[in-house]
Amino acid sequence: MIRINCFIAVDEEKRQIVLDAAKRLTEASQKQEGCIAYDIFESATRRNVLMICETWRDKISLDAHSASEIFRKEVAIMNNEAVMKLETFEF
Repeated sequence: MIRINCFIAVDEEKRQIVLDAAKRLTEASQKQEGCIAYDIFESATRRNVLMICETWRDKISLDAHSASEIFRKEVAIMNNEAVMKLETFEF
């Protein structure tokens, strides 16, 4: 399995745009083949920090997700409006 933590730092005026994109991506991703878990979290202590936590069955599933139209569209919005940092773990 592959776990990805995507930390998102966003300014207040862009927060809703980024959160909406992350929610659309989450909803679509949860339905994709090989998705074990996928959710977005909001920091309880820092309003400018969000995190997407995702778990994929294997690299094939993750690659298909990364190549999907919804991924490219919503991640482009998030990258344009925020700073994203990834942590990847295989287990």
